[in-house]
Amino acid sequence: MSKPLMSKATAVWLVDNTTLTFRQVADFCGMHELEVQGIADGDVATGVKGFDPVSNNQLDAIEIERGQKDPMHKLKLKFNQSAVGEEKRRGPRYTPLSKRQDRPAAILWLVKFHPELSDGAVGKLVGTTKPTIQAIRERTHWNIGQITPIDPVALGLCRQTELDAAVQAAVRRKAGEGVVMSDDERRKLVSTEQSLGMPDEPKMPSGLEAFTRVDKPTREEKPADFSDADSFFNLPHGDDDDDEDDDDL
Repeated sequence: MSKPLMSKATAVWLVDNTTLTFRQVADFCGMHELEVQGIADGDVATGVKGFDPVSNNQLDAIEIERGQKDPMHKLKLKFNQSAVGEEKRRGPRYTPLSKRQDRPAAILWLVKFHPELSDGAVGKLVGTTKPTIQAIRERTHWNIGQITPIDPVALGLCRQTELDAAVQAAVRRKAGEGVVMSDDERRKLVSTEQSLGMPDEPKMPSGLEAFTRVDKPTREEKPADFSDADSFFNLPHGDDDDDEDDDDL
C-alpha cells in the first residue's frame, strides 16, 4: 500500500486532530501501532510538526469522518492523477559507487554477446556514457586488457526484464531495416523466456558416432546341417581308408 508524504508528521497530525484509532493511523501511515501509541504518549516524534494530509490533497475529509464513525474502516490515500507514472525512471540511470567499477565488465559483455544493441541502449542498461562504450567496443579503453565480460544482470546493474526489452527493441529495429540474420543471431535476439521455449537444435554426429552409424554389409550365415553324423564329427569315409591301403601295397 502507498504511504502518504511525511508519514510520521501525518501520523502526528491525525493523532492530535482526530479520534481515529491507533491501528487506523498506523495502517494509513505505514507504521506500527505501538509507534503511533508512542506519538500519542509523547515518547515518539517529539518536536515533529504535524502535516495536514487533507489540505495537502492526500486524504479526503470524508475518509476521516468514516474512520471516526467506524473503527474497522481503513483510510484510503487520495488518488492523485498527476502522480501516475511518477515511479518510472527518468534521465540516466544512477549507479551506486560500489558498483561503478563493474560497469566496464558489463559493457564488454553486452558488446560481445549483444553487438546489435546500440550505444544508447547499452548506456541506459548500465548507466554509462557513449565515449566509454565506444572505447570498449573499439578496444581502446585504458584497462581493456584487464576487463573480463560479466553479465550486467548478475552484477545487479540492470534487471533481466530490462535487458530482454532492449533486445526485443533491437529485433524490431533490425526487422524494420530488413537485415537478414542467421540462426545464431536470431537466437541471441530473443528474450530469456522465448529462448528457453525454443526446441533444441539438431547436432551433427561426432566422428565416432558417424563411424558407428555406418551401415556395414553383413554376411548371411546359413545354419550348419548336422543331419549327417559323419559331417558332424568330420570323420573320414571308409572308402578313403581303403584307397590309402591300396596305395601302400
